Amino acid sequence: MPTNFTVVPVEARADGDQDEAAELSEAPGTPEGHEPDGSSRGDGQSRESSPIINNGDMERESFFEGKNMALFEEEMDSNPMVSSLLNKLANYTNLSQGVVEHEEAEESRRREVKNPGMGTFIGVYLPCLQNILGVILFLRLTWIVGVAGVLESFLIVFMCCTCTMLTAISMSAIATNGVVPAGGSYYMISRSLGPEFGGAVGLCFYLGTTFAGAMYILGTIEIFLTYISPGASIIHAQSPEGEAVAMLHNMRVYGTCTLALMAMVVFVGVKYVNKLALVFLACVVLSILAIYAGVIKSAFDPPDIPVCLLGNRTLSRRNFDVCAKVFTTNNGTVTTALWGLFCNNSMPSAICDEYFAQNNLTEIQGIPGVASGVFLDNLWSVYTDKGVFVEKQGTPSVPVPEESRNSKLPYVLTDIMTYFTMLVGIYFPSVTGIMAGSNRSGDLRDAQKSIPTGTILAIVTTSFIYLSCIMLFGACIEGVILRDKFGEALQGNLVIGMLAWPSPWVIVIGSFFSTCGAGLQSLTGAPRLLQAIARDGIVPFLQVFGHGKANGEPTWALLLTALICEIGILIASLDSVAPILSMFFLMCYMFVNLACAVQTLLRTPNWRPRFRYYHWTLSFLGMSLCLALMFICSWYYALFAMLIAGCIYKYIEYRGAEKEWGDGIRGLSLNAARYALLRVEHGTLHTKNWRPQVLVMLNLDSEQCVKHPRLLSFTTQLKAGKGLTIVGSVLEGTYLDKHAEAQQAEENIRALMGTEKTKGFCQLVVSSNLRDGMSHLIQSAGLGGMKHNTVLMAWPESWKEEDNPFSWKNFVDTVRDTTAAQQALLVAKNVDLFPQNQERFSDGHIDVWWIVHDGGLLMLLPFLLRQHKVWRKCRMRIFTVAQVDDNSIQMKKDLQTFLYHLRISAEVEVVEMVENDISAFTYEKTLVMEQRSQMLKQMQLSKTEREREAQLIHDRNTASHSVVAARTRAPATPDKVQMTWTKEKLIAEKLKNKDANMSGFKDLFSLKPEWGNLNQSNVRRMHTAVKLNGVVLNKSQDAQLVLLNMPGPPKNRQGDENYMEFLEVLTEGLNRVLLVRGSGREVITIYS
Repeated sequence: MPTNFTVVPVEARADGDQDEAAELSEAPGTPEGHEPDGSSRGDGQSRESSPIINNGDMERESFFEGKNMALFEEEMDSNPMVSSLLNKLANYTNLSQGVVEHEEAEESRRREVKNPGMGTFIGVYLPCLQNILGVILFLRLTWIVGVAGVLESFLIVFMCCTCTMLTAISMSAIATNGVVPAGGSYYMISRSLGPEFGGAVGLCFYLGTTFAGAMYILGTIEIFLTYISPGASIIHAQSPEGEAVAMLHNMRVYGTCTLALMAMVVFVGVKYVNKLALVFLACVVLSILAIYAGVIKSAFDPPDIPVCLLGNRTLSRRNFDVCAKVFTTNNGTVTTALWGLFCNNSMPSAICDEYFAQNNLTEIQGIPGVASGVFLDNLWSVYTDKGVFVEKQGTPSVPVPEESRNSKLPYVLTDIMTYFTMLVGIYFPSVTGIMAGSNRSGDLRDAQKSIPTGTILAIVTTSFIYLSCIMLFGACIEGVILRDKFGEALQGNLVIGMLAWPSPWVIVIGSFFSTCGAGLQSLTGAPRLLQAIARDGIVPFLQVFGHGKANGEPTWALLLTALICEIGILIASLDSVAPILSMFFLMCYMFVNLACAVQTLLRTPNWRPRFRYYHWTLSFLGMSLCLALMFICSWYYALFAMLIAGCIYKYIEYRGAEKEWGDGIRGLSLNAARYALLRVEHGTLHTKNWRPQVLVMLNLDSEQCVKHPRLLSFTTQLKAGKGLTIVGSVLEGTYLDKHAEAQQAEENIRALMGTEKTKGFCQLVVSSNLRDGMSHLIQSAGLGGMKHNTVLMAWPESWKEEDNPFSWKNFVDTVRDTTAAQQALLVAKNVDLFPQNQERFSDGHIDVWWIVHDGGLLMLLPFLLRQHKVWRKCRMRIFTVAQVDDNSIQMKKDLQTFLYHLRISAEVEVVEMVENDISAFTYEKTLVMEQRSQMLKQMQLSKTEREREAQLIHDRNTASHSVVAARTRAPATPDKVQMTWTKEKLIAEKLKNKDANMSGFKDLFSLKPEWGNLNQSNVRRMHTAVKLNGVVLNKSQDAQLVLLNMPGPPKNRQGDENYMEFLEVLTEGLNRVLLVRGSGREVITIYS
């Protein structure tokens, strides 16, 4: 959709503008309100860096143009004027990330020239033609037509060409979605699918390009040793059976030497390879023209190329000239050289091969021409096993029973077993090379126009050439000659060369140079692709290959490429190497289609390709076709290639590629996350799906470092990598003043999360005080259905210290907040004694003290902990407390049954707490607690209030024991205790208090008069804490971890400091304690 822009000139007023401009230009310093660094605004906040906005080439004077733009002058440090920006935007030439130009001289020259001079024809069309048309066309296409027949060959070529056409459409959409740097296909895939997919597919594309170089070198050597100079073989076979093995050894020797020579040429200078590219392309074009010229000539003057058949079997004419058993001369009948090959001597009475004796020799034309009608004979496939005779269909022959095949006989035999899927794998490399145009995108005049046009035209052209060649080969050449892979029936000549006009040498020499040039191009492109991947830094162990010579030549990458290419050469068989590189190219093309489909379906705002003729269904069809072709070619090669790509993907993911390229996979993840969050939002969560989604509250020191790192270790052990974890912390102050410290603190927390392998999110809040900040985190952390349901925090060890007298207030208020929010609370006491993730407990117990029912969280936590290696060998014990009137035996049975239904293995023990009198130790503890409470209150009072409070304390201390007696007769309603006080027991306790023996109290108070003034509710609570602590110490002092019900804070806020003391007494003497307070809902169920 075109957009109209209107440029409005703003004229400066004449009065004083020139003077002010002069003043600005003559000002020796920086104008007031502007920082010399261009990375900050007038408000002091840093702005996001940009290669366009923060460009050092802009002159500072251009920011200030009179008073017309004075309103924006404070922002001009970071936001340049549009008038000065438009020129840079229009001429923006971006170099790809991780790609260095081949030579510095060429790089500087390119920067001087604003518009690269390569158009669609030179820059895209011809390179694609050169890369697509190659070794398979000249060496294997006739054989594929002969074996598969015209129809199935047409199907093979059509499938492969359709695959590349769909891939080219997807590639065109990606290439026209913005400026494409000189990174080619790797750049497009990695920036569309992210670093993990980019690295995996980039390396697969690199391996494919490298094995393509091996294939081209093997093709070059095959042409040289088979058709140009057969006598140049170094290793000779001792017997006919060993000829194939000797040929493979010769291929390895010559291939290794050729590879070394080509690597030296590439090392010396890539510019020589680029200059020879047009020469190699001319060889390809001339060879194809010669083929078409030969087909036209065969229509009215077919070449005389006789083929000798014995019965219906094709004979190899390497060792004889005359296709006859005997011939007559003036001296009589003379046997031919062919007689000597089948008989034991040259005499007419010799003993000959039975099939030779019973069948006649016939001679047919190998290339009868287009008008001969041989097309109908070549329509159908002739698949055979290895070592089978190449026979002419429909020719009569006399079969011989139980014939032993003598390898010395001059038959043409098949060298490999053939079937449809294998031919697909061998043929597919002939349609690769469609990325050649996109690889040169940095040198094109208009890449967004040239890449789609040139690539699609090249594919249409080459598809027409391949499909027409299949039809013409089937119409011109005899079937036995088509199936003769190495031209043995033609005296060792190239089959396609015998068809060409004016001479077979046009094809032989042309194909030799074209395959040689294609090998050089592969050895030139593959190291640069590896260098680009290495310099992107997404695969750490490849970073050494990012280095090279001073001019940017990838020396180390070239060395690795040569070594991998040598592996393909040692395979030595063109038919075995071709399916390998087919896998890697097909995988690359599959992910190009996936990238386009993902971007199209996500409809990301940045997806705006100029190429409009694409659709996600085409991309999906191309991706499916690529995947199908991979398994059609070879299912085990396909699985192996996928395994390699999968390993690379997981390695990059494991090492954590710190790259953000705005890729489609990240967008896909965001869409999936949004969809899942919306699904989770609806409906209440079932108990079976409940799991602790933990908000971990961390405390920071003055250096913004975490005070208790073991809290994160415990989180990792509790979560075992599953569920939601939010790591939160609060900084005190205002955000404008503390944003730098907040950023530093967040980095420290994330680093610690990485060290402790805590999978989760970090959320840091800057608040005016810690209390409000923690409340905000509890209320707002998480998103939608992915909110925390459990808060984990450390026990405030310093709550008794004089320099931090009110830290317990934040803790108690946080407990109240979690209760109000219906969230569970876990408090780790002595958290620095908790184990690290590397530690392993070889034995021990996890003890659960189940005092009140909290929804089953106490049962669930030890089960989750024992999933982690640290706690795996610990055994679980569950203790519950029985009062005097409880049946402890029945309680134990019920608990064992309950645990059996919960599928939790644990030892069960019921502890009886005997009722006894309150000890003097309890009274003393309560007295110290209340005196400290009074002191803390006084610290908060003003002078007048302090005097009034002192008088009240004096009056209380001098009160008579009658006050105590009156308080005993009418006790205050105690607060609800969530430890051992159920409703029935609370009523019973009230009755006990009413009937208490007054004389006992008086005798006790006479020991220390201050005890008589104590709050009896506090005394009872302290009594419970002391007794329960004694019981827990007796049973669980040696336990690796003790889990306890955490009582709730008092409703009356006046007793908060006493609450802390109760908890301290309750857990005194225990090493590792986890206080657990349930959320009020069931979190564990006996049902499936």
